[in-house]
Amino acid sequence: MAITAQMVKELRESTGAGMMDCKKALQEADGNMERAVDILREKGLSKAAKKADRIAAEGLVAIEINENGNVGAIVEVNSETDFVAKNEDFKTFVKDTAVMALNTTKEDVEGLLADTHNEGVALSDVLNDRIAKIGEKLDVRRFAKISTDGQVAGYIHGGGKIGVLVELLTTSKDEEVIAMGKDIAMQVAAMNPKYVSKDDVDQEYIKHETEILTQQALNEGKPANIVEKMIKGRLEKQLKEVCLLEQSFVKNGDLTIKGLIAETAKKVGAEISLGKVVRFEVGEGIEKKEENFAEEVAKQLK
Repeated sequence: MAITAQMVKELRESTGAGMMDCKKALQEADGNMERAVDILREKGLSKAAKKADRIAAEGLVAIEINENGNVGAIVEVNSETDFVAKNEDFKTFVKDTAVMALNTTKEDVEGLLADTHNEGVALSDVLNDRIAKIGEKLDVRRFAKISTDGQVAGYIHGGGKIGVLVELLTTSKDEEVIAMGKDIAMQVAAMNPKYVSKDDVDQEYIKHETEILTQQALNEGKPANIVEKMIKGRLEKQLKEVCLLEQSFVKNGDLTIKGLIAETAKKVGAEISLGKVVRFEVGEGIEKKEENFAEEVAKQLK
């Protein structure tokens, strides 16, 4: 029986086992899903399988940038508790994953998990080994890469709670440019802008905000003839808050990020513009299970 990607995906979601392990188990079971689950359990992956329905919303973000500074990777690996996120084995696994993400030619997590780890086996096998060893559900959630003719700069905040990569489109390799890139990455970590520039703002956002601001102005009893001017001013102010290049620089409120880039470009004598920006925050978008601190401690002691 032909083994499809959908079958592998379903088995992986139901067991928590690695992609390649699931594929091999399905091949061995001739496509029989129940038998494939048993095969995974027989191979010692049952501990990982039992944890598949748990919520992994803690963890770490890590970044790696190559020696030339023109390729960067960012990964998020999740755990169930913050205790495990501070575990040295877990930290090493996350760093290894970031290094693999930097060097991979694969474009998705499934491809990355199939790549060979420095232990000589697939990353998915190493992941399952760590799940069994650490005793929690772990998940390589996502990764992204930036490759550029310019430079890549990065910043990690809160010991790995937020990570940011920024692309600097420039021919300069001056240390001041990289320092500026790190400052911009720090700005993104702190302010979490929705867009890089005003040009990136989608029309749906403009339309939605205009409707809200119009209603606000009318509710304030403003005359209809000045409402339009008010909306324009308020919308302009709002765009300065959500667009990175328009934001005030956190280290110097007299400069915008656009101004910071222009000032640095003048200093180093080279053109600089901002390209891609990637921001990962641990657990964003994952619904966390509420547990009190005492229960979490008791779970760890067991």
